[in-house]
Amino acid sequence: MVSIKDIAKHAGVSIATVSYALNGNPKVTEETRKKILTVAQELHYVPNAAARTLKKRKTKILGAFLTSFEGAFYGELLQGMKEEMGKRGYDLVICSGTQSHRMLREGFLDGAIILDRLFSDEELLFHATRGHKLVVLDRELSHPNIVQVLLDNKAGATFAVEYLLRHGHKKLYVVTGPTGSYDAEQRLQAARQTVERNGPLWYAEIPGNFDKESGAAAAQRIISEYSGPVAVFCLNDEMVIGMYRALKDTPYRIGEHIHVVGFDHIETADYIQPRLASIDYSKRRWGAVAAEQLLKLIEGLGSEHERIYVSLVEGESVKRS
Repeated sequence: MVSIKDIAKHAGVSIATVSYALNGNPKVTEETRKKILTVAQELHYVPNAAARTLKKRKTKILGAFLTSFEGAFYGELLQGMKEEMGKRGYDLVICSGTQSHRMLREGFLDGAIILDRLFSDEELLFHATRGHKLVVLDRELSHPNIVQVLLDNKAGATFAVEYLLRHGHKKLYVVTGPTGSYDAEQRLQAARQTVERNGPLWYAEIPGNFDKESGAAAAQRIISEYSGPVAVFCLNDEMVIGMYRALKDTPYRIGEHIHVVGFDHIETADYIQPRLASIDYSKRRWGAVAAEQLLKLIEGLGSEHERIYVSLVEGESVKRS
């Protein structure tokens, strides 16, 4: 059986460096980590814990890997996963952070659902090549052991921008999302394409991070540049909530001076005033479909890529210019 000593010899690094790389330790640079993972894959390395698990039995435990737990987004998604897995006798473990990646690497999980930017594509492909079953919600990867269950981000962003344009708005801000986020990149790309198709109009992007703080910062910039009614597409609802709060004690009103559409239609969106227009989809169904496809993949029942469709929920946060 290949050991980490063999990997170290072939990669020209120390055994300690190989151990750090395989366990996701930040002491190793990304370049070195990729090199070591490549060598490990070429040598068909399997961690001892994973080998022991494969010899004994399935764990009947599945993992959901998330970048963070912040915001109101994750509850319904995870509940959908849990309910579907429970029907088949599986338990769900929620993981976050690079150290938790070892649970997959060392075979403590029968499979995993990935919504975690801390996993690189190379790392996931490495795990898939080793036989791990994965469902990805946040990227496009081609491998027999990986299934994609992706949100239709481009359709949603197109709906949002077209809704603002149909209301006669010719000045548009887009508040973006975190660097490296697949969902944010897809939404921003579609927003830009929709603007290009429907120009000419005034257009600007404000950096965001899918949190209330960046939404509040975006509101402050919009106020500082304000010269008349503007339309805003925030790439998620958490940023819109921050914008509402930031504007609360100012003369500027949502639906009058600033017209806003969000994305995700979180529960709070139905209770803030004026009611928020947002892109809606079933987060519980997204989680359930992801779990269903993972179980099919594990059991060899013909899993397939799926797309979660979206719709626009209109609200008083957008009125005619």
